[in-house]
Amino acid sequence: MPTAKKVIARVTELRELIAYHNDRYFGADEPEISDAEFDELVAELRRLESAHPELVVERSVLDAPGAPSATTFAPVAHRLPMTSLDNAMDADELRAWGDRVAKGLPGEAIRYVCELKIDGLALSIRYENGELVLGATRGDGKTGEDVTGNVRTIADVPARLKVRSAPRALEVRGEVYMSKPAFERFRMQKMQENEVRIAEDKKPLAIPANPRNAGAGSLRQKDPAITATRELSLWVYQLGDVDGTPQFASHHETLDYLRALGFPVNPEVRIVDSLDAVLEFCAHWQLHRNDLPYIIDGVVVKVDDLAQRERLGFTAKAPRWAVAVKFPPEERTTLLRDIKVSIGRTGRATPFAELEPVVVAGSTVSMATLHNREQVQLKDVRPGDTVVVRKAGDVIPEVVGPVLAKRPSNSKPWKFPSICPCELRSTLVQAEGEADTRCVELECPNQRDQRIIHFTSRGGMDIEGFGEKTVYKLSDAGVIEDAGDIYSLRAETLIEQGFGEGQTTNLLRSIEVSRTRPLEKLLVALGIKHLGPAAAESLARRFGSLDAIASASVDELAAVDGVGEVIAESAHRWFADKRHKSLVGKLRKGRVQFDNVVVVDAPQTLAGKTIVVTGTLTGFGREEAQRAIKDRGGKSAGSVSAKTFALVVGAEPGAAKVNKAIALGVPQIDEQAFRRLLETGELA
Repeated sequence: MPTAKKVIARVTELRELIAYHNDRYFGADEPEISDAEFDELVAELRRLESAHPELVVERSVLDAPGAPSATTFAPVAHRLPMTSLDNAMDADELRAWGDRVAKGLPGEAIRYVCELKIDGLALSIRYENGELVLGATRGDGKTGEDVTGNVRTIADVPARLKVRSAPRALEVRGEVYMSKPAFERFRMQKMQENEVRIAEDKKPLAIPANPRNAGAGSLRQKDPAITATRELSLWVYQLGDVDGTPQFASHHETLDYLRALGFPVNPEVRIVDSLDAVLEFCAHWQLHRNDLPYIIDGVVVKVDDLAQRERLGFTAKAPRWAVAVKFPPEERTTLLRDIKVSIGRTGRATPFAELEPVVVAGSTVSMATLHNREQVQLKDVRPGDTVVVRKAGDVIPEVVGPVLAKRPSNSKPWKFPSICPCELRSTLVQAEGEADTRCVELECPNQRDQRIIHFTSRGGMDIEGFGEKTVYKLSDAGVIEDAGDIYSLRAETLIEQGFGEGQTTNLLRSIEVSRTRPLEKLLVALGIKHLGPAAAESLARRFGSLDAIASASVDELAAVDGVGEVIAESAHRWFADKRHKSLVGKLRKGRVQFDNVVVVDAPQTLAGKTIVVTGTLTGFGREEAQRAIKDRGGKSAGSVSAKTFALVVGAEPGAAKVNKAIALGVPQIDEQAFRRLLETGELA
């Protein structure tokens, strides 16, 4: 048990930390820790204050919804306070909130409105007689900043309301955000500026870490002309101070009213009758959060009935009738211990970060990609930095950028190595005009191992059980030198290398099965530069065998639909190389089938048509649906465009694809209509 003195010291420290980081986030738009780490500080202080009520103070940092206004903009006193929301970090905390609501409304039926929690900057916009007169940030909840000129530059904000008889006064509240595409364009612009600065031997500028920081900083520019270039967007979610508006009974009626006035209201709003349904909504969007073209970090749950809200009231900080359900963080800050490079199958040297282990998006991350030499320079990340690490879903963890305020005073820029980390110590070369740096020694052990790993992977020959550890073990022992040696492996050899009898049996069985993989899979497994699955499939169907492809001329290869000159020249060079001829010879000797081409006799009902599938279908797996489209002459695309013939919508579809289909007028069809489309080529 900590002593009373230690508890008091920790409570004091937590209050100072929370106040400091609150100001860095809301006031300076330059946070030094992630939202999750801030939430952990708040949660710890709440626990200590709950266990030691004698330490609770009247004006607590826990009651502050934001930070005091900066002096850059004129202060604005909010007519109605802009409060923040209490957080629910898991299902238990959500149910505890629901229990408190039920106790406040004994015996009453309760409906909830679920909305996406946009990771942006809270904004108040005031209209008088239909004209926009004021835009203000939240500030500390009571006083914000006058950013009217900047708000007028946001395309989503109407300058005048779309009604004949406008209310005398109308305040709307919403979230200003920067979309993912806009953020990427902004980052690229900053990186291009840094390229010029580095060429001029100037210090690179800080690269924005995420859309929230970039959006908040853009809204608070002194010059509205700069804000206008930042492509900011807005979602409106609530009424504030009003005079002359209709009377409403529910929150969802107010949202309908706001839509009718011309405000952008997020389409992903659900009205539900139980907390179980709330949890289902939260679970769905936690899984599909990365399908959206903007960043969300949770779900906001509100009591729908406005009269019930009145009875529930507010705490000092937040309404009792609403709660923010927070998703597991996709960004954290941690220490970058070192920067090293890995060598891929084509010799590409990719820098990666060795990190102090940190939990991001539910998994422990100790390494993250840094992409290439230019990215390290442009982001200016260095060993010893505190860095922002991001992991979105199944995406490889990435170092977003440094927290400059925490950079050690003796820090020096990292220099890309000139020598390969393998035992051959060969030179690393960056060809003119290329972003990648490569090891040009083909005998490099790292390249060798990565080529074999690619060959055995699911996208290649899909040899179950032949993963990285197996490749490294057999390669280091000199048992295999290339993928062709896999097919001469014997049970006694594997057992000698420490494989168990069961593991050996399963591995040899998987190798046997792989001998009959389709030709297109074999082509991909060979790792020919530029040759992907679609082009491999086209070559397999056109030539019918590996030998025919190997003996074809560049012109013959390039004439195949979907191949072209670049792939054709790359494939022709690959098959002409004596090392690759040796590999093909080993595969032939190992009885790998060179002419296993899937014969398609389905009617070409979808010739010339592009179909996109989203969500889960009951009668098709994802690959089966794609195959069904291709077998009928169609193209199975991964994203919706103006050329898309139809979007097939299954259970739990991706919101981004559905929204884009609506925007472009692309027909949406269900699974039954998809089956009809496959048969007839026509939409129902």
